[in-house]
Amino acid sequence: MKKKNPITLIIGVTLLALGIFFGLRTYHSSYAESRTLSDTLSEVNTSISNVQDSIEAASDTEAKTALEEQLQELQTRKDRISEEKLSLERPYSYSLILVFLGVLVSITGLVVLIKGTAVNPKADLLKLAQAGLLAALCYIGFAFFKIDMPGHVAFHFGNVFCVLAALLLGSFWGGLAGAVGMSIADLTTAYVTSAPKTFLLKLCIGVIVGLVAHGIFKLADASDKKKIVGVTVFASACGMVFNMVADPLVGYFYKTYLLGIPQDLAKAMTQMATIVTSVNAVLAVIFASIFYLALRPAIKKAGLLVTEKTNTSTRKK
Repeated sequence: MKKKNPITLIIGVTLLALGIFFGLRTYHSSYAESRTLSDTLSEVNTSISNVQDSIEAASDTEAKTALEEQLQELQTRKDRISEEKLSLERPYSYSLILVFLGVLVSITGLVVLIKGTAVNPKADLLKLAQAGLLAALCYIGFAFFKIDMPGHVAFHFGNVFCVLAALLLGSFWGGLAGAVGMSIADLTTAYVTSAPKTFLLKLCIGVIVGLVAHGIFKLADASDKKKIVGVTVFASACGMVFNMVADPLVGYFYKTYLLGIPQDLAKAMTQMATIVTSVNAVLAVIFASIFYLALRPAIKKAGLLVTEKTNTSTRKK
C-alpha cells in the first residue's frame, strides 16, 4: 500500500526555515566572535614557535627552564582559546547542517507527496537500525583512526564506512548513514566548521555508490564472482572520484563564502586537501570493497541484500 502524506514535506520546510534563521543569527554573533579568536590563536602559535626556537638555542640551564615554563603557559593558553573557539563555531555549524537536512527532507517529502511511499514499519525499522550501526562505524573511522594534517584535513578511515554503508544499504540509507556519522565526528572533534560540508558530500558519496552498484548494475542480483568484484570496486571508485573532485572544490567555496576565510588561505588549504582526499579515496575503495566482499555471503544468507528499486532487503516475506 502506498501512502501520500505531506508531513515529511512540512517537516523539511520547517527545518530549512529554522536552519536559515539560526544560520544568519549565529554567523553574525557567535561565529563572528570565533573569527576574532582565530587572530589571537595565530599570535599564540607564533609565540610558541619563537619560544621553541629559543629553547633549542639556549645554553644556560636557568634560561632554558624559564623558557620551558613560558612554553607551557602558552600551550595552556592555546588549548583554552581553541576550546573557546570551537564552542563559538558549533552553533553556526549546527545551523548549516539543519539547512542541508531541511533540503534533504523537503526533497524526500516532495517525492512522497507526488509518488507516494510503501508503508512497511518493520522494514523501515530494520533499515534504521542498520543505518545507525553504519553511522557509528563512520564516526569511529574518522574520530579514532585519523592523522591530522596542516590545512584542517586528515588521513582517516571514515570514507571506508561511507562507501560500505552505500554498498550494504543502498543510496538513501547508505548516504544518510555516512552523512550523519561523519558529521557527528566533525562536530565532536576540532573539525566543527567542516561538519555541514561533510554532511553534504558524504550524502552524495552514498547516493552515487548506491545508484551505481544497485540502481545500474543490480549488485544484489549478481551471481558471477567477477561481476560482483568488478561492480563493487567500480561503484566504490565512482563515489570516491566524485569526492576527489568535489571535496577540494566545494571546500574552497565553502571556506571562502560561508566561513569567510581569505581566498589565499583557502587556496592553500585546498591544495593540501586535494592530496589528502586522493589518499583517502584510494584507501576507501580498497578497504570498502574488501569488507563488502567478505560480508556479502553472510548478508545474502540472511536475506538482507539491498535492492535499489525497492530500497528493501531481498528477504522473502
